[in-house]
Amino acid sequence: MRSLPLPVTLTARLLPVAVLACAGWAWSSGPMSDTAPEHKEPAPQPSASRGPSESVAAKTYAKPPAPCATVTAGTVTALVPGAKAAGKELAATDESVRRGCSWSALKEYDYRWLDVSFEVKGTDALAKEDFASGADAGGTAQDLGDQARLTTGITTKDKQQTREAVVTVRVANALVTVTYNGSDFESKGAPSAATVTKGALRAAGDAVTALRAAGKDAAQAS
Repeated sequence: MRSLPLPVTLTARLLPVAVLACAGWAWSSGPMSDTAPEHKEPAPQPSASRGPSESVAAKTYAKPPAPCATVTAGTVTALVPGAKAAGKELAATDESVRRGCSWSALKEYDYRWLDVSFEVKGTDALAKEDFASGADAGGTAQDLGDQARLTTGITTKDKQQTREAVVTVRVANALVTVTYNGSDFESKGAPSAATVTKGALRAAGDAVTALRAAGKDAAQAS
């Protein structure tokens, strides 16, 4: 099972700026003089106005969608034959920030695993930064969200191959990650690169569509 990353908290603080003035005095008109006027401190001048902090900027997505409903039953049946469409939600430390769901099944000698996860960042800029941290891996995936990346790989353990494809998508301040892998136990091989790539992209398309629909519903309800 894939584990979800620990939450990240953004805190921004604005510090007030005070402008102080002081009056000079001479011996003849200072505090030692009988004729000295009462001294008053000038009122502090207001600090320059600032725009809203990025941490309180409006967020396109306030929370992740219910993850197990984001991949259609048809996609689950096609990619993970024998798996229940309902899926199994992954454990998360904070469901208001990240949620995920997985599907897995062994049909005859073919094993398939699919999972999808959603993470909501405080701002678009933070989501962009997180997405960019994996820029050296994989290639660009077209027609998915604002940014998308696809990585593939194959591993061998105890002479059994497993092939995997991972699609990472940024949609505004949300990150969507889809992992699809499989093994063919009879042949000790793995499904083709085209099979896992197309499967991961199909599931990612479902997940992004569901995320956007959930965002529209939330905006209309507010």
